[in-house]
Amino acid sequence: MQFNCKGMTEEQYINFDEYIRQGEPQKKARADAWRVAIGLQAVDGLKTSAYLQETARRNIEGDITIDEAKELVNQYYIKKNSHDEGDANVEEADKVSTNISKLLQTDSFTYSVAGFASIHRAIFNGVFKHAGRFRDYDITKKEWVLRGDTVFYAHWEDLQMTLQYDLDQERQFDYKSLEKDQLVEHIAKFVSGLWQIHPFGEGNTRTTAIFTIKYLRSLGFDVNNDLFEQHSWYFRNALVRANYRNVAKGIDYEPVFLVHFFRNLLLGEENALKNRYMMIDPPEEWKIPEAEQTPDKLPDKLPDKLPDKLLPKNKKIISLVMVVGLKEFSIKEMLEHLGLKNRESFMEVYLNPALKEKFVRMRYPDKPHHPRQKYLLTTKGTVLYNEIISSH
Repeated sequence: MQFNCKGMTEEQYINFDEYIRQGEPQKKARADAWRVAIGLQAVDGLKTSAYLQETARRNIEGDITIDEAKELVNQYYIKKNSHDEGDANVEEADKVSTNISKLLQTDSFTYSVAGFASIHRAIFNGVFKHAGRFRDYDITKKEWVLRGDTVFYAHWEDLQMTLQYDLDQERQFDYKSLEKDQLVEHIAKFVSGLWQIHPFGEGNTRTTAIFTIKYLRSLGFDVNNDLFEQHSWYFRNALVRANYRNVAKGIDYEPVFLVHFFRNLLLGEENALKNRYMMIDPPEEWKIPEAEQTPDKLPDKLPDKLPDKLLPKNKKIISLVMVVGLKEFSIKEMLEHLGLKNRESFMEVYLNPALKEKFVRMRYPDKPHHPRQKYLLTTKGTVLYNEIISSH
């Protein structure tokens, strides 16, 4: 089949959601793989061609295998006569997307230094001559989110030793006693450490992303891969902020952005994932908004001394506890009762901290996006509420 990619309209591009909704397992799995593969190209500012989109569609439909799709893409660029400006970047995006899709359509996974290198080799086969090889030089990279500064990456002579150490430490880690919050924070820290090593000259973030997906699958997690498609650039910037420190400027490592990504990925939360929030010294309009400038709706009187186990980290949690009381409220209803308007700010400042500290819980915890989702107090939250009420 010869496909003319010129003049292709946006409506002709793959509607991944359509395949996901159809529920046919094989099509759904293939669509999910392609969705991630294509979305991850945004990490390096790359976009795939219309030809790749059509080839991916044929694979999703089952008309061709992933190996046939890979061969078609390779032949397309061998036979391509005319070359437009930026073709090299599109070719990289097309070939890498196909390679990633193939990786994600298989369950094989080797947890080792060699396995990590093999993922890089498989992703960039036919694209980089150094695919799968560790760099033999030191690197720096100017980061937009750091206003041109760089993260300090591992020294090239220590790459294999450092990677081996991180993998060994993770292999020995015991997840059994961890609460969900601790589990997510640990995984974020592990992935952050792997990325900071930066063992390859190029393609480290895409390699880390695929390793992460496969590793989480091996642990039994049902990973929401949409996040890697829709927020791949955020994922990279969050890794940068988690590994950047400048004591002279008063800037410390900031893992919270990466933790938000993994909370959305693994717990189905809806933390706002915005790149502008991560910029060092952002302009005023790019800063994370504080809660609306509405006074906290605290009770007139608090008990003289609350037990330590009931003491929340910030008073906004107390405000939320008193609003919810013994009822159940949707997010919209809580916003109205608190006199707030900004949903993202409310989630960031009120609801997520209350959920994390277990003062509030979801009515449908296994279905975070349930259309009738409500929030109510936990036992801990109810005890706090009763303590305050009884003090009046």
